[in-house]
Amino acid sequence: MRRMLFEKTGKAIWMSHLDTMRLMQRAFRRAGVVLHHSQGFTPHAYVSMLLPLSVGTESVCEIMEYELDSDLTIRAEDMNAVLPEGVRIREVYQSDRKAKYLTFLDVELTLEYDAGVLPDAAEKINGLFHGSNLIVEKRTKRGMEETDILPMIHRLSVAEQNHLLKLNARISAQNPALNPSLLTAAIERYLPQYRPDFVRYRRVEVYDENGEIFR
Repeated sequence: MRRMLFEKTGKAIWMSHLDTMRLMQRAFRRAGVVLHHSQGFTPHAYVSMLLPLSVGTESVCEIMEYELDSDLTIRAEDMNAVLPEGVRIREVYQSDRKAKYLTFLDVELTLEYDAGVLPDAAEKINGLFHGSNLIVEKRTKRGMEETDILPMIHRLSVAEQNHLLKLNARISAQNPALNPSLLTAAIERYLPQYRPDFVRYRRVEVYDENGEIFR
């Protein structure tokens, strides 16, 4: 399988998943490489994102899978020359690892407070995520349901840095997936006095079931 590791930062984080897909397909054309398409009345290009990214989330570990119509190869610099600011290909490679083995996701949340961070905020928020359960409303295939998200949090720490709170966590990437925004939702529900005024979300790395970096 042909794959690209890319990042999406700056203003590009406000681009939707579908717009990102269109952008990448257009970049292949501009780089002079033809994507393989399905047959039939509505052919579609064989290109997909392993973990679709929410609008407003920054990432340096996005993985795109694609197929070409020939044995030609494409370099990261070829794609970067035709991509807009904020979207950059980090690596072009081939892998036999199936997407189902992508298990964990490292995320970073930056919590901002207009009036400054309360003295005990880091301790209280850290304690919230190390209890016996943590029930929040989560979207499922059956709709919105009350769900315990603690089993989907495999590692978490909170620290104050430069008048901000940094929350670093390793969470389930799929089956089931945990949206990092639910970490904020838990704070708002159980510790409303520590509710941040603004949160920045960032994907840092992806791992397999053994905790090894997934590529």
